[in-house]
Amino acid sequence: MSRKVVRASKFRHVFGQAVKADQCYDDIRISTMTWDSNFCSVNPKFVSMIVDASGGGAFMVLPLNKTGRIDMSYPTVCGHTGPVLDIEFCPHNDNIIASGSEDCSVMVGL
Repeated sequence: MSRKVVRASKFRHVFGQAVKADQCYDDIRISTMTWDSNFCSVNPKFVSMIVDASGGGAFMVLPLNKTGRIDMSYPTVCGHTGPVLDIEFCPHNDNIIASGSEDCSVMVGL
């Protein structure tokens, strides 16, 4: 006689709920040039995303309380001549961010 075995899972009865549109970010041109890294970085104050930009790499830094549709003219952080490959916030200061690019340069900004 065979017995049916049900695997125990602690996530069996967990259900999620979709976030409302006013709590999401819309109309951001996320870059497709990122290699083996993240497209974004976040800390307790800001979220940063690598975006498509003409003439080199750029990324966008948004305060966490600014959600909804992001205007196409929202300022981006530019300065690299190649695509930005990775961005990361400083673990000790929430206002400092570093970016690394395909042009072999690293930039640190406030």
